[in-house]
Amino acid sequence: MSDSQLWDDVDAYFTTLLSPEDEPLQAALRDSDAEGLPRINVTPNQGKLLHLLAQVQGAHAILEIGTLGGYSTIWLGRALPADGLLISLEYNPRHADVARRNIARAGLDRVAEVRVGPALESLPQLADENPPPFDLVFIDADKANNHHYVEWALRLTHTGSLIVLDNVVRGGHVTDPTSTDPSVLGTRAALELIAEHPRLDGTAIQTVGTKGHDGFALARVLD
Repeated sequence: MSDSQLWDDVDAYFTTLLSPEDEPLQAALRDSDAEGLPRINVTPNQGKLLHLLAQVQGAHAILEIGTLGGYSTIWLGRALPADGLLISLEYNPRHADVARRNIARAGLDRVAEVRVGPALESLPQLADENPPPFDLVFIDADKANNHHYVEWALRLTHTGSLIVLDNVVRGGHVTDPTSTDPSVLGTRAALELIAEHPRLDGTAIQTVGTKGHDGFALARVLD
């Protein structure tokens, strides 16, 4: 058995046992596939991790940067109370349309809102609205701007908030200081920001599974 097959089997076992998908989650993936969206959504066990992190936070307000088809949005939104707020930022209008349908099918359109446009334009507009500080920020958008997204997350959160940055391993290329890949450069800059910023305390975990060699960073906002 190859390593990748073993990783897939372990992921399938964990998912079946601990994070099974119900119909709204499965439908979100089916509709995303039917609309030709790239298969880069979080896996079910990763979605469950986001859900649990939001619950541990007692989150009332969540910011997601990068919606895709709304699969992770559903996992996050289900952790919110009835009066909670989830704002998700998506660059692609077609992806946003798919996500809105998926979110509505899951019964979360009262708490989750998808905004369309480049996130670096949507974020200052959001800040101008003076929203309540977000308890959790999930960053899963274009990797070249990861460090900018972490900076904005700091501005829009409070002491004790969590920032989750996805896909930080880049197939192992994150370790290459000579890389010219914008995704690697943006990710390295974000990790260095987490390491150096006095108001952030974080770590990063590499993972293997159905998404291959991957990983995420987790940072807590300090006083």
